[in-house]
Amino acid sequence: MIKEYRTIREVSGPLMIVDGVEGVTYDELGEIQLTDGSVRRCQVLEVNGDKAVVQLFESSAGINLADSKIRFLGHPLQLGVSSDMLGRVFNGMGQPIDGGPAILADEFRDINGLAMNPAARDYPNEFIQTGISTIDGLNTLVRGQKLPIFSGSGLPHANLAAQIARQARVLGDDAGNFAVVFAAIGITFEESDFFVQEFRRTGAIDRTVLFTNLANDPAVERIATPRMALTAAEYLAFEKDMHVLVILTDITNYAEALREISAAKKEVPGRRGYPGYLYTNLATIYERAGRQLGKKGSITLIPILTMPEDDKTHPIPDLTGYITEGQIILSRQLYRAGVNPPVDVLPSLSRLKDKGIGEGKTREDHSGTMNQLFAAYATGKENKELMSILGEAALSPTDLLYAKFADEFEKRYVTQGTEENRSIEETLDLGWELLSILPASELKRIKPEYIEKYLPKKD
Repeated sequence: MIKEYRTIREVSGPLMIVDGVEGVTYDELGEIQLTDGSVRRCQVLEVNGDKAVVQLFESSAGINLADSKIRFLGHPLQLGVSSDMLGRVFNGMGQPIDGGPAILADEFRDINGLAMNPAARDYPNEFIQTGISTIDGLNTLVRGQKLPIFSGSGLPHANLAAQIARQARVLGDDAGNFAVVFAAIGITFEESDFFVQEFRRTGAIDRTVLFTNLANDPAVERIATPRMALTAAEYLAFEKDMHVLVILTDITNYAEALREISAAKKEVPGRRGYPGYLYTNLATIYERAGRQLGKKGSITLIPILTMPEDDKTHPIPDLTGYITEGQIILSRQLYRAGVNPPVDVLPSLSRLKDKGIGEGKTREDHSGTMNQLFAAYATGKENKELMSILGEAALSPTDLLYAKFADEFEKRYVTQGTEENRSIEETLDLGWELLSILPASELKRIKPEYIEKYLPKKD
């Protein structure tokens, strides 16, 4: 039997303290009934003896402590999941906001799912094509991987996120069994509208589940949004055997909401004012992605975060880097130079790329060309720096060719715009075209038979 309590003792911002509670548990949902009959939802943040601290999903304005009633519903926040979610747009609490009917749920799932048991994990080893050369060719995304994108304020990460969501696909027999779950966290209405219109314009909405949490929504909803997205992804991947790509943008807004709630609870702050459990909290999100033994489906995760002041040592990118398998870094310098997407290739890394490339997955020459492009670009960048200090005359003819390669690499390989979708074959062929700028004797990281087979012949 659900009890009603009239023992609300204190309201402090979004938090409320209730006395004399029995059998109430952490994360449990509650409803507050005001004197005018309206109902506001809340969630239990802490239980200490017979006292409960709850957080409101809406404003606390107008709550009369003496006359308001609160009842606890006996379950945490849940999401009704179904295959009908594909093609739909939801708010951060999982309610449809696209004008369509409510979802007829196959089941209701607790959004606070568990991280995947390491013993139940299957190793990620299958290629996902994003259509973006700097990712597919050099920092390959593998099915079941967690690969974050580190951006900065003002950089085009929203366009990149939308492009990946539109273009991403798996190759081979599973090509039609692919879905995208996109969660936008703490964004403006304009950004939300951009994502919705972009997916509808290209038809990508049909295979996408979209969650949007706006900047003016409550902080507690911001905490729920990525968990809503991962709950939907787990259902599609492990119940419907789909390969699901989850894109979360922006994790920085999520961490700010966590800090806001922690401050309201008067917890002792950690680095930069973030709670000491930020690492653990982020891990509860990231570690829900992967492949499970005995299951056909998979969850691949791309969290996107803006680094405050472009600082890689800031707690959010720093802790994210510990949990995930690499990072794609966007460069402000490249963006100013007109390169789009401005992916900084050299510090970017996909730790699982070697597992998802090669014969039968991408192409036999992928590993060699990838290593050669990295090496040649790094050498070209060094030679350009030397040129700016010592002058062009100080460089040998081969050094000048490397400098030319670096310019062409940024202009043709890294730059591709938001509408160009390159297949992995096109990306690899473009790499060979660029390598033809250098003498064949410099291609020391590629097997001679591949050089003979793929390097364009000079007239």
